[in-house]
Amino acid sequence: MKPKGWKEISLGGLVADAGSSVEYETGTWRSLRPVIDLERCTHCMICWIYCPDGAIQVKNSKVVGIDLKHCKGCGICANECPRKAITMVEESKANAEAAK
Repeated sequence: MKPKGWKEISLGGLVADAGSSVEYETGTWRSLRPVIDLERCTHCMICWIYCPDGAIQVKNSKVVGIDLKHCKGCGICANECPRKAITMVEESKANAEAAK
């Protein structure tokens, strides 16, 4: 049997529509969770600029939280924060704290 050519196989990893990433929750495999100390945050928006997943939530030009449904826990936000207002916490510990 002859193997199928590239025109005959089904497409894999295809993103058919622009902006469709909001339809897919990708934060479930995160091992580290960013936690923002809003007392230290100056709302400089550097975390928002650098976040590759658009997970930094902003309202009225102020950081208000993190979209954990889309955050993958890469830690770029914490690394780039000049005020060190974002820390990375083990996901299991954050879940345990939330359950209390």
